[in-house]
Amino acid sequence: MDNDVLRQAPLFSALDDEAMAALRTSLATTRLRRGEVLFHEGDSGDKLYVVLEGKVKLGRTSSDGRENLLAIMGPGQMFGELSLFDPGPRSATVTCVTDAEFASLSHEDLLRWLEGRPVVARGLLAQLAARLRKANDVVADLVFSDVPGRVAKALLDLAERFGRTADDGVHVHHDLTQEELAQLVGASRETVNKALADFASRGWLRLEPRSVVILDMERMSRRAR
Repeated sequence: MDNDVLRQAPLFSALDDEAMAALRTSLATTRLRRGEVLFHEGDSGDKLYVVLEGKVKLGRTSSDGRENLLAIMGPGQMFGELSLFDPGPRSATVTCVTDAEFASLSHEDLLRWLEGRPVVARGLLAQLAARLRKANDVVADLVFSDVPGRVAKALLDLAERFGRTADDGVHVHHDLTQEELAQLVGASRETVNKALADFASRGWLRLEPRSVVILDMERMSRRAR
């Protein structure tokens, strides 16, 4: 288990080496293959998870079977924290986009860590605040932004977290299918494909299987506004 990856999570970012070593004794690890489900929407659970390797998607399914992709998460990002304070059913299904490994911390162990560690409590509050801010941004984008703008913004977010800069541009290996990318921006696959094709024809990006190469970050950023 890589301490540097764990420290990317807001909850553990300020822990010193001694505290981190003690924490590791309370963490359990889980490894899953691409396509496997960690837990389903509606399942009971009281664990917080940190992604150590790979990528996962958080999604919900409507009563008529339609799927909505809430987020893509990678190393250092955490989820499941809501169940620690609101022990109801899981609010999303977590599925591995790639082979992935997770560290988990139970409700009881987390409460023990919060006692006497205000910096850890502040980290958790920061995570919850960031989640709320993200939810507000998503709602605003659905109301005020068109589909190409949402696609551009989603690609820039993926580039920030998973991108690799090379001589020909920023390579973004998002590992998503076209349908998953459409679910992420809340639009049909056809509309999203049209937006991507338009960006490609303008020379802003190059499409590759389950990835893109962003060639013009400035124009993509302007389109995302």
